[in-house]
Amino acid sequence: MPKSLDAPHRLSNLSDVPMSHLLSGLDPAIAPDIVRKPTNGPSTPPASPSKPSSEDGNQLSSNPISGDEEEDYDNLEIDPNTVVEDGAGAGIHRADAPANLVIDPTVVLEPTSRKGEYVLTADDPAIREILENRIQIEHGAKVSEKERTRLRDLVFTRQFTRFDRQNPASGSPFHGFFTLFWLGIGLLLIRVAMQNWKQYGSVLGPAEILHMMFKRDLIVLGLTDGVMTAGTAMGLVLQKLIRRGYLTWNGSGWIIQNMWQMFYLFAVIGWTWYREWPWTHTIFIVLHGLVFVMKQHSYAFYNGHLSQVHRRRAIVAQKLARLDDIPPSSSPTGEPRSRALSSPASADPFTSALDHPPHSPSQRRASVNPKASTDLRSENTEVSNIALAIESGRPLDAKQLRTFRMILQSELSDLDTELRGKCTHSYNHYPSNLTLANWADWICLPTLVYELEYPRQESINWWYVLEKTLATFGVIWVMIIISQHFIYPPVMTAVTLRNSGVSLKHRWPELPWVLSDMLFPLLLEQLLTWYVIWECCLNVLAEVTRFADRGFYGDWWNSVSWDQYARDWNRPVHNFLLRHVYHSSISALRLSKKEATLVTFLLSALVHELVMFCLFRKVRGYLFILQLSQLPLAELSRTKLLKGRDILGNLVFWFGLFVGPSLVTSLYLIV
Repeated sequence: MPKSLDAPHRLSNLSDVPMSHLLSGLDPAIAPDIVRKPTNGPSTPPASPSKPSSEDGNQLSSNPISGDEEEDYDNLEIDPNTVVEDGAGAGIHRADAPANLVIDPTVVLEPTSRKGEYVLTADDPAIREILENRIQIEHGAKVSEKERTRLRDLVFTRQFTRFDRQNPASGSPFHGFFTLFWLGIGLLLIRVAMQNWKQYGSVLGPAEILHMMFKRDLIVLGLTDGVMTAGTAMGLVLQKLIRRGYLTWNGSGWIIQNMWQMFYLFAVIGWTWYREWPWTHTIFIVLHGLVFVMKQHSYAFYNGHLSQVHRRRAIVAQKLARLDDIPPSSSPTGEPRSRALSSPASADPFTSALDHPPHSPSQRRASVNPKASTDLRSENTEVSNIALAIESGRPLDAKQLRTFRMILQSELSDLDTELRGKCTHSYNHYPSNLTLANWADWICLPTLVYELEYPRQESINWWYVLEKTLATFGVIWVMIIISQHFIYPPVMTAVTLRNSGVSLKHRWPELPWVLSDMLFPLLLEQLLTWYVIWECCLNVLAEVTRFADRGFYGDWWNSVSWDQYARDWNRPVHNFLLRHVYHSSISALRLSKKEATLVTFLLSALVHELVMFCLFRKVRGYLFILQLSQLPLAELSRTKLLKGRDILGNLVFWFGLFVGPSLVTSLYLIV
């Protein structure tokens, strides 16, 4: 149980005191009510520094901020808590209960020396947590990241990709350059075909890469991908076991999930080594395996979080039902020195807060209790009376029981909202979402962040699916031709030098020539690879699944810094890292903004280097270093040298994107 106050003079930890009279002295006239926006969040294992699996975050948008603004990764503020005054509500009257009534093994009514008065003793962690949060709220303290396990959802909206013909922006004044690009690609293919015919007597030329792709294990490759897809169902099985009570997510569930993900990834990599596949097969399987690992992680951690919410709801509902049997004492335990009421009608503002919560942020901020004191012993507020009752064992009166009941009702309402999320259909609520159909749908969706429900289109345009499918195979064919004609020769030259026993001292002089030979074709391959995945393949999946949010990328070509490029060129992965790595590092490991950013980039760099290891079968760290160099480059973009100079920043960005791939590839080949 976390400590309730951070101050030199603090209330005794509620887990260390006898839980007598849990709500003594809480007058509903000024009882604080939490008015929260519906928030749902994934992925929280036990929020403990010793278990860095808990995940936290705030409301994220699938549309990151514009390029000229710095993204505030540390913007984790939840809407301010609210104190609603001048409300009105009817009292709640309960029949008397017999003496020595046992409500629960952890909640017991004990008679006092005075007739008609009882002592409510409880040692319930769920109730203690609610009380501690209320104490923090009363004194303006933020609920710590450890307690804030409700994560805000990504905001999914209906949108199209930038180059999609359905996007109104596709008819921009620069659309002609898009046409010119593809015209140039077509003329380049004609020129390559003519040269191949002249030199080899075939428009395809020697076609080594084509033979490499289709010569062996094509069926095994497809079967492997199918087994990988089926293996992701392990997450569904685990969540079913958790739902039925065989496991708990906070216990062994999150550990089993992480161990399975590690086994899954290394099994995929080991299989590519065992089969001795060419780089074409290897890169496809490894990248697809990484996608499946991210999908499994998001699915498991989101539903694991909801399983804990569901368990908490059951506990609170049980306590609320049994609270009705508790008889009130005959006299109040204390009166505050002042009240915030302006009329006698404000008998029960808690009910008023539930029925008429303020909506605007300014209204919510204005209603927050301004107290900043953290020494409860020097006060005479209603929350301090609760704390004093806990320490002294004084009886509970009727209005204290009534307010406690409403606190539990508010908690139940909040938990129900969490379990519903933004669903428009009840069959998507947790735990109804734990079905084979929901899992299969999730695996096919072009996103890496699991939600209970996404915006969908009304129907499937099969002509659009055909268009994007043909574009996919067409672009892949163009990439094969460019690789064969412009990249394969210098690569084989470098490989021959290394395999022939030439020393590194004599191989180094070839580096500039290999780099320059691959400079333009590798940039073109990089652009085409991005286009075929993020514009063609993901749009096909989106149309088939009727997934309406197609913001798979932003205007990354206008980037003026490397951090802007990192969040715009691949938004599915960016959103995954932001929710499941960055915010998780803050909530579980208690890292600062800069430290969490470093962890996120470090993990990304390690994964990129892992791909290079699978591709070249050796560890050199070149791509790892270049990936981490984005951090100082991002800081450089905020200095006086580059800040506000968008053209210069964009020039630096494009120079790095132009030279980087060729430099990395040349280093792996030569050294």
